Amino acid sequence: MALKLGLHTGQQDCTYEDLRRVWRLADSSGLYWVSVWDHFYGTVDTNGPCFEALSIMTALAAETTNVRVGCLVFGMGYRHPAVLAKAAATIDHVSNGRLELGLGAGWYELEHTAYGIPFPPVGTRMDILEEGVRIVKSMLTQESTTFVGNYFQVRDAFCSPRPVQDKPRIWIGGEGERRTLRIAARYAGGWNAPFVTPEVYRHKIQVLERWCEVEGRDPKEIARSVNVGFYIGADETAAGHEMERYRKQYGSRAKDSSGAMLFGTPAQAIERIGAYVDAGAQGLNVNLRAPFNLEALQAFAEEVVPAFA
Repeated sequence: MALKLGLHTGQQDCTYEDLRRVWRLADSSGLYWVSVWDHFYGTVDTNGPCFEALSIMTALAAETTNVRVGCLVFGMGYRHPAVLAKAAATIDHVSNGRLELGLGAGWYELEHTAYGIPFPPVGTRMDILEEGVRIVKSMLTQESTTFVGNYFQVRDAFCSPRPVQDKPRIWIGGEGERRTLRIAARYAGGWNAPFVTPEVYRHKIQVLERWCEVEGRDPKEIARSVNVGFYIGADETAAGHEMERYRKQYGSRAKDSSGAMLFGTPAQAIERIGAYVDAGAQGLNVNLRAPFNLEALQAFAEEVVPAFA
C-alpha cells in the first residue's frame, strides 16, 4: 500500500520558530510533502496571528532539502496570475526544483472583504480560476505568454529565470463537481480534496475520471491527494487528550467533521489511512493545527510512515 504522506502546516496561531521545528522534523523523517495555506486571517480566530503564504512558503523552501514544497491552495483572486507565476518560479529555485503549486478559487469571504478584494459569485470565481490557471501554466512552461481574457490580460509576458523543473506540477484544490474537477481534468498535474471521508473521496475520484474522459485526458496523468485532520496521540492517554483538543477547537462542528480526521493511536491511524488508499488516494497530508504536537508527529513519522512506504 504505497502512499506519499505529508504535512499541511496551516500557519496560524503559531510562531515562525514553531513552523521551522515542524518543517525540520518532516524533512528528516521520510515524508514526501509539506505545504502551507493561503489565508490572511485565521480560519478559527480571525484576530490571531497568520503568516502570509508566498513569503512563508519561500521560507519553507529554504528551510528544507528533501520534501516537496507546496501550497494548498493559492486563492486566484488574491494575486494576479502573472505575478504569482513569477513568485512560483522563484520558489522553485529556492527549493532546487521541489515546487508544488496549488491553485483554487477562494472561499473565505471575510478576508476578501477586509482586504478590499472583490468576492464575486462562485461562478465568476471559477472563471477567474480557469483564466489564472491557463496563464500560470503557460508562464511556467513557455518562453512567453500572451493571453486576453475577461479578467486577466498579459502580452509577451516572460518568466525568467525559468523554473528549475521543466514542468512544475500545478494542483487544483477543491471538490466542486461541475467546475473544479473539470478544470482539474483540463489543466492539472495534481488534484487535492480537503477534509472528506474515504467514501466521499472515492466518489469525487469517479467524477474526476468522468471529466477526464470528456476532456480526452488520461486520468493517470493527475496525481490525487487528500488532506485530513491530525488528532492522534503517541499512546492511548495522549490520544484521549487529542480528542478533547479536537472537540474544543471544532465546537459545534466536531460531530459533522469527525469523518475526515485521524484519531486514536498510530495503529488506528494506519487503519484509517488505509481506507483512503482503498478509495484511490495516492497522497495523504495530515493537517496540523497549533499548538503542534511534536510527540504525536514523531510517532506518526516512526510508526505510520513506514507502514505505507
